[in-house]
Amino acid sequence: MHPAKALRELELQHWREWSSTSGLTYTRHRMPSGTRVPVKDPSCFSVSGVYFICPLTGKTLTKSEREVHIKEAILLRFSENPVEASVMMIHTFNKDREKVKAAVDIISKYIDNICKNPTEEKYRKIKVSNKVFQEKVSGIEGSREFLQALGFESAMLPVDGQEGTEEFLVLAEQEAEALEQMKERKEQLQNGEPVRAKLDRQPQVYRASQHATRFELPPDFYNLTAEELKREQQMKSDIVERNSMLRTKAMREKDEQRERRKYNYALLRVRLPDGNILQGTFLAWERVAALYQFVRDSLENGWQPFELLAPGGQKLKEDEDMALNECNLAPAALLTFSWDAAVQADIAAAGGQSSSVLKPELLENIKTLS
Repeated sequence: MHPAKALRELELQHWREWSSTSGLTYTRHRMPSGTRVPVKDPSCFSVSGVYFICPLTGKTLTKSEREVHIKEAILLRFSENPVEASVMMIHTFNKDREKVKAAVDIISKYIDNICKNPTEEKYRKIKVSNKVFQEKVSGIEGSREFLQALGFESAMLPVDGQEGTEEFLVLAEQEAEALEQMKERKEQLQNGEPVRAKLDRQPQVYRASQHATRFELPPDFYNLTAEELKREQQMKSDIVERNSMLRTKAMREKDEQRERRKYNYALLRVRLPDGNILQGTFLAWERVAALYQFVRDSLENGWQPFELLAPGGQKLKEDEDMALNECNLAPAALLTFSWDAAVQADIAAAGGQSSSVLKPELLENIKTLS
């Protein structure tokens, strides 16, 4: 079977399997030959796509824009704070965390030696061709920029026992105050974290609707990569053998884990006591606590205790360390919200009156599901 056709068949199969077990409805649209993206007006999707917010600029980004935008934002910070920018660069531009740690450890050792021996010139000179520097530091993006931000400058110097010169990174002798500042910058380097775009929840409120269980998800939620397609084809070839075997609990759990990995995101709706529906986007592996916090932040009276029920009626426990996909909430689900009955009884006994469930700013943009 042609890879493109196989891909479309697998995607369709995924949605049939998911729809049959979730009780939800997903409408699949015919795809032209040679393409993997449904041809449909984006306004008809339950959510237009998956978006992220850059923590440095506040700009809303698509998945494909994230990496380039964050890199550009970091580079633009060099003019304002080269130390901060180079620390971000080291921890963000390099994906291998072990290599980053090794480079940070070496650079930290450079700084420690300088601070302990401020008058010793040899500790303020780094031979660029040095084996340790080449293997552990040079290949890490941002490492040289960090050293330059500390004050190191490139210089061609003679080397004892050989002709010609070699490149060194050289730091002038530092005053006591500058040495203390170097220690602070070392801690800044050691405590650095990758700059990551934050998922935009895209909160949206809908009026009560009989279409609440109908989801039309954009390609961001379900497209398969070439590698995923290869794995799925292998899985299909194993179906006969798998079904003929006695299924152990461990085998079933392994299949469930594989199924959960198909989706990176979850579009969740919460039906509220007044009939309105609150919708938000989540990472499939986020914990249930993140869902509770999203709902709580949306409530007019967020201090009041409440609970959320999954489509099957089981209560989701906020304090349980369970991912959303482990609760079978990916790629989409409709949950039910209910206030804590005892607290509501106390409020009623005290003469309290029910107010709007959600914050007014969310209700200003209420829409109707179609």
